[in-house]
Amino acid sequence: MTGDTIDTVRVDLGGRSYDILIGSGLIADAANHVAPMFKRPVTAVVTDDTVAPLHLQPLLDSLEVAGISVTPIILPAGEGTKSFAYLDSLLNQLFDAQIERGDHIIALGGGVIGDLTGFAASIFRRGIDFIQIPTTLLAQVDSSVGGKTAINVPYGKNLVGAFNQPRLVLADLSALDTLPERQRLAGYAEVVKYGLINDSDFFGWLQENGPRLLSGDQQALQYAVGVSCRSKAAIVSADERESGQRALLNLGHTFGHALEAETGYSDRLLHGEGVAMGMAMAFELSARLGMCAPAEADIILQHLQAVGLPTRPTQVAGPSMTAADLLAHMAQDKKVSEGKVTFVLAEGIGKACLKRDVADTDVLAVLEAALANSGS
Repeated sequence: MTGDTIDTVRVDLGGRSYDILIGSGLIADAANHVAPMFKRPVTAVVTDDTVAPLHLQPLLDSLEVAGISVTPIILPAGEGTKSFAYLDSLLNQLFDAQIERGDHIIALGGGVIGDLTGFAASIFRRGIDFIQIPTTLLAQVDSSVGGKTAINVPYGKNLVGAFNQPRLVLADLSALDTLPERQRLAGYAEVVKYGLINDSDFFGWLQENGPRLLSGDQQALQYAVGVSCRSKAAIVSADERESGQRALLNLGHTFGHALEAETGYSDRLLHGEGVAMGMAMAFELSARLGMCAPAEADIILQHLQAVGLPTRPTQVAGPSMTAADLLAHMAQDKKVSEGKVTFVLAEGIGKACLKRDVADTDVLAVLEAALANSGS
């Protein structure tokens, strides 16, 4: 596989199926992929003030050379933009741009921009099409694929949103060259997740090749993004609206979302960092319940620590947290049913499963142990 190869992953959803294209240079060549989809040569590109200076102009150049009229919409970077206030701002700017119901809009950025744009597209003029161009590793392997779009509210993360599948995903690996190390590591946590859910061989590959991927090796990146997207595409195709196995994609997220809520969805904790801590705690809870061997939980912990990901809440800067507060946040988790949190746990590496009726005492014990540990 070379850096010039474009890998195509199909998300099979009948009439709403779409492709994920994975390769380098896709932003500069975007018009060749999106123009045939447009009913008229008009679009809006939604991005943020971190991504815009890096990647907006090559996209605009490609679209404008193809004769497409573009309205750029630049929002503030950060998790705080996934809010009602910025949803309202985005919708108003789309109206100002005279975007029509038959048009497409383009999300250029990480998970925040993708989630917000996708949700806006689901309700603007009662629904228009959108295209994802994810510029972070986390967005390329996770949030840009599968159609889960949302904003955050004080009660929790992603609690107001809609299932809205994109028409196309362009995962430009060259965009990852500009990622800060912390963002790259946060995305890597979501890559590890796919190995832990149902692909122990991929986790083994990551143990050997993770450092190469994190250093920016294009061949390793293309392989890992491809495996991750194929894994998610297969799960989404079988369970689009998370009535069953799609919930496995939330491994580590119940703990992670609680940590994000407690830190106010701020730069104190990136989503992928919360997921890394959450996966460590999910395996520790699994071991505590006798579902997996403690040695396997240790392997996960050691790998996450070895690549430089945080694994304990005590590694988050700022005010300390309490187990009781984190447990209270979990009560607002999207997987709560009849007052019970459905946890994604594991019977081993590559053997994730859903488990209800986990006693609060066991969850509190894991949280308290994590809060008492300074990590690595």
